[in-house]
Amino acid sequence: MTLTQLRYLVAIADADLNITLAAARVHATQPGLSKQLKQLEDELGFLLFVRKGRSLEAITQAGGEVIERARALLAEANNIRTYAANQRRESQGQLILATTHTQARFVLPPAIARIKQAYPQVSVHLQQAAESDALDLLSAGDADIAVVSTSGDEPGAGIAVPLYRWRRLVLVPRGHALDRGDAVPGMEDLSRQPLISYESSTRSGSSLQRAFAGAGLEPSIAVTALDADLIKTYVRAGLGVGLLAEMAVSAGDTDLRAWPAPGEIKECIAWAVLPRERVLRDYALDLVHALAPQVDRRDLRRVLDGNQSPDWPEPPTWQSLTQTITS
Repeated sequence: MTLTQLRYLVAIADADLNITLAAARVHATQPGLSKQLKQLEDELGFLLFVRKGRSLEAITQAGGEVIERARALLAEANNIRTYAANQRRESQGQLILATTHTQARFVLPPAIARIKQAYPQVSVHLQQAAESDALDLLSAGDADIAVVSTSGDEPGAGIAVPLYRWRRLVLVPRGHALDRGDAVPGMEDLSRQPLISYESSTRSGSSLQRAFAGAGLEPSIAVTALDADLIKTYVRAGLGVGLLAEMAVSAGDTDLRAWPAPGEIKECIAWAVLPRERVLRDYALDLVHALAPQVDRRDLRRVLDGNQSPDWPEPPTWQSLTQTITS
């Protein structure tokens, strides 16, 4: 039995028993993969799959048990390789980040620039997704770090490190009915306007829905988007009042007027979520530190290694952090 055989076995399961697809994913030939599978079954003394002609139809009960254990062995083998690379101080590799558009567009660039400067041979890959999808990518092993936000609740998909706190802003074009001197729009004002916000705002349990319900009001969501730039585009088109992250509004948006959202709409926390029971390369932890300089690298490593319980510092506000990560 070899790790290669186990890797092929898991690839077949993940490809829904399509041997051609599995072979392509592991960069093997179909005959070569089939040969390795037969050798593994011969060694074990039982079938891992139910066959129909030349096709695989289902996973046997014993096969399911073997596949589960194979996943654990392959994960630990990868941990050993990663640990060894860190010990050798290797400075090449790849870093896969699953994150939202807002984080990728407005927060990550200076932090990634630092990593690329320190590790020029590391390739960084961004997987843009909604919050829940980003966490799913992390859980499936398809990302090294997920950078997401919540309205205060800690994500449960891994080890969550709080990065910073941020507010939502109310955004309108200059000359809009709400653009009236020093008057700040309240919840009632917003309830009478068509709103443009993130896709998650339509969910019944979202923080925005809870804020309006707590005030005895109901929001009118006119347009939603995953992309903060699109929200600003539709605000400029006059389709409604924007509600979006403060990071997405800059001094260059001179044609727009922005205020902090009413206090009923709670601030959010951005998190770096790291996989449990997986060794990460040193440059991945350096990225977390670049995003959250208040977190000590040694504490981060101890927590990931299971040698220390998480006791993270209070995350700073975005306004106070931005000077640090962009300097």
